[in-house]
Order: sequence, then C-alpha cells, then structure tokens
Amino acid sequence: MSRPAASAAGPGREGSRIGEYEVQRRLGAGGMGEVYRARDLRLGRDVALKVLPEEFASDAGRARRFEHEARAASALNHPNIVAVYEVGSSGPLSYIAMELVEGRTLREALAGGPLPIRKLLDIAVQLANGLARAHGAGIVHRDLKPENVMIAWDGLVKILDFGLAKRMPFEGDAGTERSTMTQEGSVVGTVGYMSPEQAEGQPIDFRSDQFSFGSILYEMATGKRSFEGRSNVGTLAAILHDEPEPIEKTNPGIPAPLRWIAVRCLTKEPAGRYASTEDLAQELTVLRDHAAEIPGGAIEPAARRRLPLIAVTALAILAGIAALYFAARGAGSRPQPDFQRLTFLRGAIISARFAPDGRTVVYGAAWNGDPVRLFSTRTDGKDSTRLEVGDADVASVSTQGEIAMLLKRPFVPLNYWAGTLARIPLAGGGAPREMIESVAEADWAPDGKDLAIARKVAEKQRLEFPPGKVLFETPGWIEGLRFSPAGDRIAFLLRAADVSVEVVDLAGGHRVLSRGWKRGNGIAWSPDGKEIWFSVNEREWRTPIRAVTLSGKERVVLRLPNWIKLQDVSRDGRVLVSLATLRGTMRGFSPGDTEERDLSWHEASMAKAMTPDGKTLLFDEGSEGYFHTVYVRPMDGSPAKRIGEGRAIAISPDGRWVAANSGGRGSQLVLLPTGAGDSKTLDVEGHRFEEGAFFPDGKRILLLAVDPGRPNRTYVKDLETGKLSAVTPEGVSCQVLSPDGKEAACDGSRREGVIYSMETGASRPIPGFVTGQETPLLWASDGRSLLIGLKPRRGRVAPPENGKVFRLDLATGRKELWHEFVAGDKAGNISAFYNLAITPDGRSYAYSYLNTPSDLYLVTGVR
Repeated sequence: MSRPAASAAGPGREGSRIGEYEVQRRLGAGGMGEVYRARDLRLGRDVALKVLPEEFASDAGRARRFEHEARAASALNHPNIVAVYEVGSSGPLSYIAMELVEGRTLREALAGGPLPIRKLLDIAVQLANGLARAHGAGIVHRDLKPENVMIAWDGLVKILDFGLAKRMPFEGDAGTERSTMTQEGSVVGTVGYMSPEQAEGQPIDFRSDQFSFGSILYEMATGKRSFEGRSNVGTLAAILHDEPEPIEKTNPGIPAPLRWIAVRCLTKEPAGRYASTEDLAQELTVLRDHAAEIPGGAIEPAARRRLPLIAVTALAILAGIAALYFAARGAGSRPQPDFQRLTFLRGAIISARFAPDGRTVVYGAAWNGDPVRLFSTRTDGKDSTRLEVGDADVASVSTQGEIAMLLKRPFVPLNYWAGTLARIPLAGGGAPREMIESVAEADWAPDGKDLAIARKVAEKQRLEFPPGKVLFETPGWIEGLRFSPAGDRIAFLLRAADVSVEVVDLAGGHRVLSRGWKRGNGIAWSPDGKEIWFSVNEREWRTPIRAVTLSGKERVVLRLPNWIKLQDVSRDGRVLVSLATLRGTMRGFSPGDTEERDLSWHEASMAKAMTPDGKTLLFDEGSEGYFHTVYVRPMDGSPAKRIGEGRAIAISPDGRWVAANSGGRGSQLVLLPTGAGDSKTLDVEGHRFEEGAFFPDGKRILLLAVDPGRPNRTYVKDLETGKLSAVTPEGVSCQVLSPDGKEAACDGSRREGVIYSMETGASRPIPGFVTGQETPLLWASDGRSLLIGLKPRRGRVAPPENGKVFRLDLATGRKELWHEFVAGDKAGNISAFYNLAITPDGRSYAYSYLNTPSDLYLVTGVR
C-alpha cells in the first residue's frame, strides 16, 4: 500500500504531511538531516521526524547510508538510546520516525556551569550504560557531545543522533559498509570532542567514544571544555599533545575516583582506556551508589552508608595508581601551544626565519601566483613588507642582522632547486651582493661571520663550510641546513631512497640520527641545542614535528592533522611553522563552452574518465589520506551525484556503470550503477586494480594491476563470463585502448612506449616515443595518433605533469603540442597536473591539479 507523499506545502511547514506524519514544527538539525516535531496519524502519538533533505534524496549512496544508520540505531533497544520507530520514504524524501524526548540537551544543562555531583553522576551512569549497549552491538557513535545527549524532564538520559555512527568490523565481516570504518584519513566528528586517533584520521573503535565521554565528564565536572584552543587548529593540537587542567584545580569538591575515571578516559593512547565500556559504566555505578562515603566527595552526609569491602579495596588501588600518575605528570599539565597567524594572503610559504631581535620574521612566499619573493613581518602585527630585492627566498638571518638569500630560485616542488646565494643587511640599503651560484641551502654560523652551504657539483651534492671546504658529499639531496647553537655541528635532512636526519661536525665526522621517513621538509635545533627538531611525513599528508637527540632518542614535539613545515625555532623556544592544506581543483571544457569551467565538488576532486559523448564526467573525492568517494557529474556544471565509496577507475561507454576499487588500498573491484540498480562485486583473484578503461563494447574492462611486491601487469576482465586474463607480461602498464579495442598503448617494462595486441599479445614500439620521459594518455578517434604527456616523477601513471599534452603521429612519430593546461588558481604550491580525462574526439576534456596553499604561524608553548 502506497503512502501519501509530502504535501505541496513542503516539509517543515506546519500541517504538511510526510508519509503518515503531520509536521508540527521544526526542532533543529541533525548530522544527516532536519528534525521536526510531528504527529503519527496512525497511532496518535508525537514523534521526532528526521528528514533527509530533498537535495540529497537523489543521492542513492547517501540515502542507503541514511537508512542503514537508522536501522543500526533502531537495533539498539535501550532506555538510554533514543528509540527508532520507523524508517521510510515519501516521494523524494527519506525519513526516520523517532521517540520524541521532552526536555533539554546536556549543552543547555551546562549553560549554568558545572553540575552538582549527584546530577553529574546520574547523567554519567546513564550515558555510559547507553554507550555500553551500542558498543556491545558493535556500533561506535563517533560524534558524542553534549548537543547529542538529551535529558528528559523526568531525568532520563537519551543518546541522540547516530548520523555518524558506524559498525565496528568483526571477524568474518565482508563488504564496504564495515570496512570503511577503518579507512585511514577519514576525519569525522566534532572538534573538541574527538579522540586523538579520530583527529588524525586513524582507524577507531569503541575506545574513541570513551575519550569523547571523558571530555563530556570533564565538562560536567568543571563547566569548561577539556580541550579548547583559539581556533580549530589549536584545539586539535591540544587533543593530540596536551593534558587538560586537573579537575581539582577548578572544582576541588569532585571526588578523586571520579577524577581518575575522567583521566583514564582522556588517555591519549586507546590501550590506556577501558577494555570495555561496560567496565566504565559499572565503575561509575559503584561510585554513584557510594559517593557519599568517599572522602572529598560527600553529597549527603546523613545518607552515609558503609562501603562494601571490595569497593574500599578498589578505591584504595585507584588512589595508588592516581598518586603515581600525578607524581609522574607533575603538579601541572603541559601548557597548551598557542597559534598566532602571521600571514593573510593566498599562496605558499616557502621559508621563514627569526631575526636576531626575535620579533621580526623574514620569509619567502609565492603570493597569488607570483614568483617567490622576500617579505618581513612582526610577531605582534598583521602587515607584511616586501623587501625590494627581486625574486628571492630567505636562507638564513645572521646574529649580526644580515640576510642570506637565494636569488631567482625557481620553485620546483619535490625536486632539486637552487639559486644564487647573496647577502644584504636586514636594515636595507643597496642591492644584494651576489656570492655563489647554484646553491640549494645555506645557514649562517652562530658568530654571523661565514656561511655553510649545500650545492650540487658533478651530480653530487656537497655540504661545505666555509664555502669551498667539503665536509660531506652525497648523491642525494640535502634539504635544510642548520648550525647548532654552539656552532660545532651542522644538521640536515638527506633525501635519497628515504629521508633521514643527519649531522656532521666541523671535522667531517658524520652520523645518521633518524631515517626511514617518506618525506621531510624542515629542520632546526632546539633552543638548548640538545635536540634536532624536524618535520617529516609519518603517513600520507600527516607531518608532525619530531625531535631526536644526538644519541638517537626520538619523541613527538607537535602533531596536527595538517601538513606542517618546521621553519625556525627562536632562542626562547618560539616556533615558526607553515601549515598547508591539500586542495585538488578540477576544471573542464566541452562543446558550447566559451571557456573552461570549474567542476570541483569538494576539496580534492580528481577527474578520472569521461563518456565518449563528453556529457558525463567520472571523478572521485579524496581526503588528506586514503578515503575516496566516487561521483559522476554532467559536464554542463549540474550538481554531482555520489554513487559509492572507493577509487574511481573507469566509466562504461553508455555511462550506466562505473568500475571502482572500493577497498581503498585493498583489492575489491565493484561495478557501481550511475542510476537505478544494485552494485556488483567482481572477483579479482587477489589482485589490486586502480587504473583501467572499458572496452568500446562495454563488455570488458582493461585493468592495471598494482600488486604489492610485484611489477605492474595488465589484465582484461570479461563481465559476461567473469574470466580474468593477463594480456601483457609483468612490467607492462596499459591504460589506453584503441578506438576498436583491439590494441592498447602501454608503458613497457623498460619504460618505453609499446603497443600490445589485445587479441594475439604481439607488441610493437611506438615511434618517436621518448623512453622514460613520456606516457600515453589517449588514443585519438581517428586511430592514427596518440595524445601523450610528460611521465610523472611520482604517483599515478596518468597525469601530464607539466600540463603539456602532445599529439604523436603513429605512422611517422612526429609530435606537436595539442594543448597546454594552466592552473586556474595559481595561488599556492601547484605540485602537478593529475588525471586528465579526454573524449576520443578531443572536443571535451577535464583535468585536475593539486595545490597546497599555506600560511605562516608563530607557535608558543611548544616543549
């Protein structure tokens, strides 16, 4: 039996209908939609009705998730979890009918400050019991905060809004629904209540909710948030590094056992929290029932009862543990770092150094697409002054007030780049005095009389001090060069097979202190000279500042969910850092357009493929990590449609199906429908596919296997028979099919251009192809030419790294420039062009590029 659709008045208006529910008034907004008070016309009861907004209703993936999460919450039958009555749809709208709780949120209850002990414990016990029930069912809330806790007028506590909840993976689980729970790089939740692992985008489990619970417990006890900075960045830094102010300093009347419970929940490492949330709930229950008999926690002296012996023993043990904890931690908590932004233009910070007065900062930056130029600013102001020295970057500022700069240093990210070393007084006056050409790094000695430099000579890089005297030589790249405060050692980052932190003394004695890092970008000595601080990648786009002693002992100094570059450390311990954000811009052009249009959807849109008619673009969105979501979007700029999670691979010629790797970096190949229909999981026999193309008939897919520990190899998956066949030897990477599907243009095992027959396996070279430098991008519809681009130095196979695409004649090998792509927004570090999608006739195209705009910050309170 069909239900009546929403009335013409629309949802949210008094008297409008959504299914069998009559809307009375709007209550607010939840994580996945708006919430209304409504009347169930069948059963005559009031309900809370959460409605998925109509603009999201056509998104099949979001609708499925909306329904899944509602069903997950409805399975949690517990008095402290809001009850779900029905999940349904009415016309284009999806809705969840829930229990209506008459009362106020915990946030509203906290408006008057800390809660009385009895009320606090009663709320905490109920909240922990509801949370334990969810965790017992394998569901993590992921957005626990005072706004999502409702207190009914009779005192009953209800956990609301499971809009971000996810099932924890259990042994034997399969499918993307649960596996996405542990995708790295996916950061969801509310800043201020996230756990450290959640803030970093790491895999989480029920213990993450325990940390959020601890933050709420702390706030109920003190009336203050446990972690709060001047900005979201500062708050995240506090969560990752700092301890909140001890509860007893704000509210000495809080019983010690309650303080210990909060401390345990707020432990940075998940292993230090409770083994089960049920244990947490039981401990709080014992405390609530016997709090009146605990010294320092009297609630009602007349109601004192004798504690059971087991409770007394347990509290004594807890007291001993807490004493050891606070003795180790010291009398006070570690001060929270404070972040002060120093730059406010759009672009990229390249380098920055303190001047001798400690209040002036000299920095090199590329603003608004301009070359790298030199500026100065004050730590107590917001204005920057450009130094009129031409295109230049700062290398070092001496104790005598002299700037060492690199003139005309072309900014080539992730590559060797050098300039002419010059010097000029900080106070100005005259033109820079040029000294040495082709210098990559330089640093003044502490006395300010001479410079150490790094420069390339005969394909090797030399560290020299003074210039001309070689202390160290390497075939790798020296990045960063810093004298110790005592002037007896020089520290540097060395980029070779990996990134290492190394040090050399003035006699040439050399040591490696830390190695194995993926990427490094900044180095400085600690103020006391006992440690070397450096910023390196731990994971994709996660760059903490670490410290290492001369004996090799390491620790983390500062960690944020940003890309950090350590710039400098002052003598009094203040730190200059640049904080960057990853952005992926997507632009496109199709017949009828007069200019390219911006087709970006979220923060990292990556074009992947296009239907032959040029009307539909396939792309995926990636966060600063490994989490990806697949979308299709009309080339006319109409809204994008989310069709699933994973990495997009290819779209069928008719635009009805998308091949995607839904296992992130794992091996799960799926076909996702772009319209109505169910997704299909394909057997990949243990291989991992990340690139490919549909054959013209749409019945087969060309797939590039990137299996760990093995050379790339090309396969064909037959969608009718399910057969998976290798069509090239190992080491051959094919992604570009001929118009008739009989051949593919490939990168050979020696990085040469080669064409393979999909029918016989025979191969032939591509004439005019430059081995090791070029890669095929598209086989033109005339069948006689290829579009090729410069082979990238790193990363995926497809992008033309310098933005230039050439047409190569397959008969003669002759090449001509077909198109040069130019970033529409030049502000920031434009690192590369990625993922070019072109129709065979060349009339429509889309492309993406990455940039990492950054800002300069002064950080105080770092230890």
